[in-house]
Amino acid sequence: MTSTPVKIALLGSTGSIGRSTLEVVEASRGALRIVALSAHRKTQLLLEQARAVRPRCIVVSDAEAAAKQNWSDLPPEVELSIGPEAVEKVAAESEVEIVVSAIVGSAGLRGTWAALEAGKTVALANKESLVVGGPLVTKLAKEKNARLLPVDSEHSAVFQALQAGRREEVKRVILTASGGPFRNHSRKQISQVTIEEALAHPTWAMGRKITIDSATMMNKALEMIEARWLFDLSANQISVMIHPQSIVHSMVEYMDGSVIAQLSVPDMKLPIQYALTWPHRCEGVAAKIDWSQAMSLTFEPPDFERMGALKLGLEVARVGGTAGAVLNGANEAAVAAFLDGRLKFDQIVPACESILHHHQFDSHPSLEQVIRLDRWARQEVFRCLT
Repeated sequence: MTSTPVKIALLGSTGSIGRSTLEVVEASRGALRIVALSAHRKTQLLLEQARAVRPRCIVVSDAEAAAKQNWSDLPPEVELSIGPEAVEKVAAESEVEIVVSAIVGSAGLRGTWAALEAGKTVALANKESLVVGGPLVTKLAKEKNARLLPVDSEHSAVFQALQAGRREEVKRVILTASGGPFRNHSRKQISQVTIEEALAHPTWAMGRKITIDSATMMNKALEMIEARWLFDLSANQISVMIHPQSIVHSMVEYMDGSVIAQLSVPDMKLPIQYALTWPHRCEGVAAKIDWSQAMSLTFEPPDFERMGALKLGLEVARVGGTAGAVLNGANEAAVAAFLDGRLKFDQIVPACESILHHHQFDSHPSLEQVIRLDRWARQEVFRCLT
């Protein structure tokens, strides 16, 4: 690490990834510095973060939420900007070296895009940027000599394991999944799942939307699509294994049969720190494995018939084009409908499948087209509920 602090713009600072990122920065002893924060509606928490961190600027993307907040306690040296355009502007600021893209959902794509267009290093926690944007995003990063570093624990694990060999030697990557709280449930039990049960993840503490995605296995489906573009893989090179302990975060199998795995306690601060300090490693605040205690690790292949989201993930990873945008949009709307009590838990994945298979597919869409189809898919889900 250099003696000059690395300047970071943290997009989505009030979410779980954002809060963990602030812990990592605080523990860096000045090696990392936050110069910008953004939030959508949690303005009070953003104000508290601004008072603690003293960035150069903060952004509230929701104008209505910003208008309701009393900003009298905002430090005078901290500039307040409002609106989604302000998020894109701060991501491209010349002083920013790393942009942490941690805005949940497809709303994070614009910030990721602006950062890459400006040639920044993007610590990517927003998987939807690649699920929706896929080849457009990776092409832009290459053209602008920008860098994408994964923050998702699974993709960080793959990224680390890939450093054990050459890309042409990779046979496949194996993404691990806890299986969520319902991995052993029957179809009848799954049909009766409540919102409270779905939000009770056995190993990870995450936001509501991502927790539901983990319960339906859609989170893993989206990660399969993300891995396809992030690591330039074919769909046939992506596998999933159920690993309830969430200690092995993913593996890479090489052509000679060697399998390289990355292990750690399930704590997002480790992959966040690795993305912010790469290619270096340093002491951090993430929890460590206690190797003085006995431990058992188990793995089993997923049941693709019961876990229909995984079949959709493989399909979308295989066909590319507009499929990722439609799947993502439909899923976000279906999850929102479930959390609002308008859709049953076991109807989330079938709703996504129906919308996916009834859209007008295009193998080479523009950015505007995938954003439009993401929005269309949401509207289709809500239209079907009325």
